[in-house]
Amino acid sequence: MLRPFGKWEGLDKSTSQWQGETFPCLTNNSRIVGLLAQLEKINSESLLVEADTARYVTSKILHLAQSQEKTRKEMTTKGSPAIEVILSTLENTRDLQTTLNILNILIELVSVGGGRKASVLVSRGGTQILLQLLLSASKDSPPNEELMVQLHSLLAKIGPKDKKFGVKARINGALNISLNLVKQNLQNHRLILPCLQVLRVYSTNSVNAVSLGKNGVVELMFKIIGPFSKKNTGLMKVALDTLAALLKSKTNARRAVDRGYVHVLLTIYVDWHRHDSRHRHMLIRKGILQCIKSVTNIKLGRKAFIDDNGMKVLYHTSQDCLAVRTLDPLVNTSSLIMRKCFPKNRLPLPTIKSAFHFQLPVIPTSGPVAQLYSLPPEVDDVVDESDDNDDIETESEIENEDDKDQLFKNDDIETDINKLKPRQELGRPIEELKMYEQFFPELADDFQDYDLVSKEPKPFASDANLSGPIVVPTAGEEQSIEANHSVKGMTMKESNRLLTEECNTRPAFLDLPKRDSNKDNSLQQRRDQRKLLSSCQCLSYEIVKGLDRITLQNTSKNEQYYSTGCVMKKESKSSLTSFTCNKPCQHISSCGSVLFEGRSVQLGKLCFTGVDPEEEDDSSSHSSGEQVMLEVPDILPLHDPDLYIEIVKNTKSVPEYSEVAYPDYFGHIPPSFKEPILERPYGVQRTKISQDIERLIHQNDIIDRVMYDLDNPSYSVPEETEILRFNSKFESGNLRKVIQIRKNEYDLILNSDINSNHYHQWFYFEVSGMRTGIGYRFNIINCEKSNSQFNYGMQPLMYSVQEALNSRPCWARVGTDICYYKNHFARSSIAAGGQKGKSYYTFTFTVSFPHKDDVCYFAYHYPYTYSTLRMHLQKLESMHNPQQIYFRQDNLCETLSGNSCPLVTITSMPESNYYEHICQFRNRPYIFLSARVHPGETNASWVMKGTLEYLMSNNPTAQSLRECYIFKIVPMLNPDGVINGNHRCSLSGEDLNRQWQNPNPDLHPTIYHAKGLLQYLSAIKRLPLVYCDYHGHSRKKNVFMYGCSIKETVWHTNVSAASCDLIEDLGYRTLPKILSQIAPAFSMSSCSFVVEKSKESTARVVVWREIGVQRSYTMESTLCGCDQGKYKGLQIGTRELEEMGAKFCVGLLRLKRLTSPLEFNLPSSLLDAENELIETSCKVTSPTTYVLDEDEPRFLEEVDYSAESNDEQDIELVDNAGDYEAFVQEEGLSDSEITRTHLS
Repeated sequence: MLRPFGKWEGLDKSTSQWQGETFPCLTNNSRIVGLLAQLEKINSESLLVEADTARYVTSKILHLAQSQEKTRKEMTTKGSPAIEVILSTLENTRDLQTTLNILNILIELVSVGGGRKASVLVSRGGTQILLQLLLSASKDSPPNEELMVQLHSLLAKIGPKDKKFGVKARINGALNISLNLVKQNLQNHRLILPCLQVLRVYSTNSVNAVSLGKNGVVELMFKIIGPFSKKNTGLMKVALDTLAALLKSKTNARRAVDRGYVHVLLTIYVDWHRHDSRHRHMLIRKGILQCIKSVTNIKLGRKAFIDDNGMKVLYHTSQDCLAVRTLDPLVNTSSLIMRKCFPKNRLPLPTIKSAFHFQLPVIPTSGPVAQLYSLPPEVDDVVDESDDNDDIETESEIENEDDKDQLFKNDDIETDINKLKPRQELGRPIEELKMYEQFFPELADDFQDYDLVSKEPKPFASDANLSGPIVVPTAGEEQSIEANHSVKGMTMKESNRLLTEECNTRPAFLDLPKRDSNKDNSLQQRRDQRKLLSSCQCLSYEIVKGLDRITLQNTSKNEQYYSTGCVMKKESKSSLTSFTCNKPCQHISSCGSVLFEGRSVQLGKLCFTGVDPEEEDDSSSHSSGEQVMLEVPDILPLHDPDLYIEIVKNTKSVPEYSEVAYPDYFGHIPPSFKEPILERPYGVQRTKISQDIERLIHQNDIIDRVMYDLDNPSYSVPEETEILRFNSKFESGNLRKVIQIRKNEYDLILNSDINSNHYHQWFYFEVSGMRTGIGYRFNIINCEKSNSQFNYGMQPLMYSVQEALNSRPCWARVGTDICYYKNHFARSSIAAGGQKGKSYYTFTFTVSFPHKDDVCYFAYHYPYTYSTLRMHLQKLESMHNPQQIYFRQDNLCETLSGNSCPLVTITSMPESNYYEHICQFRNRPYIFLSARVHPGETNASWVMKGTLEYLMSNNPTAQSLRECYIFKIVPMLNPDGVINGNHRCSLSGEDLNRQWQNPNPDLHPTIYHAKGLLQYLSAIKRLPLVYCDYHGHSRKKNVFMYGCSIKETVWHTNVSAASCDLIEDLGYRTLPKILSQIAPAFSMSSCSFVVEKSKESTARVVVWREIGVQRSYTMESTLCGCDQGKYKGLQIGTRELEEMGAKFCVGLLRLKRLTSPLEFNLPSSLLDAENELIETSCKVTSPTTYVLDEDEPRFLEEVDYSAESNDEQDIELVDNAGDYEAFVQEEGLSDSEITRTHLS
């Protein structure tokens, strides 16, 4: 460069004295320093300096900015005043060349770092200056083309970075300036390209889009876009992006539909699809699809799309694209459009209310149940009304440029500190609470009548009380404590015999003594005879073909005979009905229509061959007259099939089930092999959706035959050999209707919770009549949650009766091509409680069965029935050592349908009846545990089973734990919901975990009395140290806890100043942190201690706030698996769930050591180390996760699986089409595989 001369030399010298002080962020030897100093001086002396001076300085700065990256970085460094100086010059200058120089300088600067520096320009007020310049420049006639090109290019870059850009542009009158430039210069592509980019940014504001639409912008765009052409493709792409943004306005979309532009878009798309054989213009084709996607957001657009044969057009074009992996964005976008335009259908049901009805003793005055009861009988609640009002749009000014941080502000977080602070209150008179004294005899018993020396086990009580439950509805009803509790028979005659070998299906911590051999003779004889023949040998092809079902009778019969030549007969009413078969393999339905008298219970049918044909040669043959006995593997310590049947007879269900599912009869042994989280195959969702769309296009290929229907008991299953048969008429079963779609594909509909019209998620049903080597597809079409872990590797569970008879009774994860996505079925607005109708979701999976004519069961998660709980409690009672363990089982109350709600007390017996030992016994702190308030969360019961078994084991740690605490446990808070196959509610049709604040004794008896127990403990000053409610989580992995913290809740609000003054004991974090160190499945990072307004009626919050228990938790266990720790990448099973229950107990013992160190003779160094580990980990340094969506946190892994999502990220507009890189803008794709789209 030449040195300045003349007057420039003087100017250069005069600025050198102070340039270092003015620009401290720039190096002193930098040439840009002097130039910026000169420019600033020009600004201050603008009246004295000629225009060519500023022109010269700005041209020099432009040259440096264009040629030296170092210069660009220096000028945009944090703290540099360079931008302010340049903007000031731009605002003050009236010289055209100076203005162009500065615009080019700014374009260079905002391009640094891929456009990240544009926000710097915005923060310095650049938007307003540029808009003012645009306004003044537009007054020239004609406006300077070069100035308009550079000005719009710069506005297009900084517009997306300015949250108020649309508002500023509208206020300054810039909208029509850019629009008129395009209208007047349609042939000047260099000018209209940046103008279209700016119009696209303007249109992101809904008010601007409407305003532009009224001025003819939609029609203008259709003059620019057109059929296939190799010319001006960059302009075509920008015009399509602008049109797609404009059509997101419903007003503009309606205008496009009225002018027939949907047909135009489809025609243009087909033309580009046909001619772009080398796929060089994929982004243009994608842009056309985005326009179609925008216009079909309204009902008129969807109708026009269907009328113009859009479904077939996109279906066939997308099928053509499947072979080219790089065209996946086109296939995925086409799939989204077709799913959205798929006509909404009603579910093929007479009503979406439950197929079963239970009359409530009291009808709620408000809420969804009250609305359900108030509906006139003639109202059809299945009719879809979801789209009727979606075209109504109020064009009020709703600015979407508001601070994005506000979008994440959630009003659900409690901000009132006074409400957050626990306020211990009884809520009921102390006189009324005295009714619960009978459930705490351990506080009054002096143990003078007990023999506390003998260590012999108690024999199994064959005459255990299996009658109806004991009701505790009021304080005035007195009951005999001796008749209720189970601490009896303290003197034993035989010594305790431990298990000699550990069962490989139980967690390693268990050391349960076997049941005493003096068992009831009838039960023992039945078991002995069941073992006469091995199942593999006795169930030959001929004999099992003659089995229809087993009737387990309430008699002392020692054996049962099965033959193919018997006749079904029925005797007097007092006798029992026996079922046999008249002909081989009689495939009759396993759902009996007769409810048997004499309290008989049936097992489901056995219509499988017993052995596969290839295995038949290896099995022993038996004549049809031989005795056949079912062998149940006797390797489950807490499972007794005969006891289970006895208990089932007293279980009361609304449908009055008379059958028993085989998995519940045989029991479950965790498989020895690992079950990894399933890796989702590429494109599975797209394939499933494509097959669904084929139903609409090729309707004649659909069979549409009903195979199972609870609403029509008289339906008949076709007598065909190659169709599946279904059943769910057993405890916890849930399957309402089955429709055969194709030869090996079935649509399944789940039953609503009783007295409700939704909550479809839990399923448990039986399938028979299958063939091997065939992939059967099952579609559960009325799921409700917006996403599921089925999209992230979870598989459903299957139980094979054939495998169980071969000594492998276990639930196993099965299924391929698993997918969960929004479908074309919708609830009406009536069914949605007056809201706009919502779509259902499909859970689909494919299964190949290992055995021909097997009987298999499918379940959402490992089933755990109410009768199973009763059986486990009976077995625990019979197996424990009463001289060591204080075990008591009460009936807390009676449920709405008359089932008992068990209450369990577990602690250690006092060492003796001396005063000191009795005092130590009575003064042990309480631990209060509950589970299964939501019936579909069966994993909570398996965790509770692990807790109960550990507490009852002979493990020395368990003994120490019993000596530390008294455990009060309600293992199943919602027996009725569990029995009747509900997913979330009780028979009242309400979520019981939302009733703790004000439970109704008539509608929510289990919650009312469970809370009463806690209120009683509070009244007698014996608050539990810990309260924990076990739950299951459907949309997160691992096991974690929710707790309650004032400070962490306030952290999530704007009341941060108030949180500084809060002093809070961090003890609520100690137990979760302990569990994160000892339990492999537990994740501390997933825990949350935020209190939400919507959760104020949950057990966790009420027990914390009203009862005053600081350590009040909900422990959530995943339904899927773990993504951290020892079990990372594995699906969770019952072994891991039971282990979690045991580890929870171990965590309580560590908590005791930390809270009462003087009671333990521990080395001080060990205690100090453990304390330090816990305390340092418990220091809260950042807010925890915030929870949303009922009991569930925001699903962090969530991908857009809906068909109607319009949320798209803004595409940063650039100067020319060459800057649009392929695959960068693939927003809105529905499959998780979009991350792999770039693969060739």
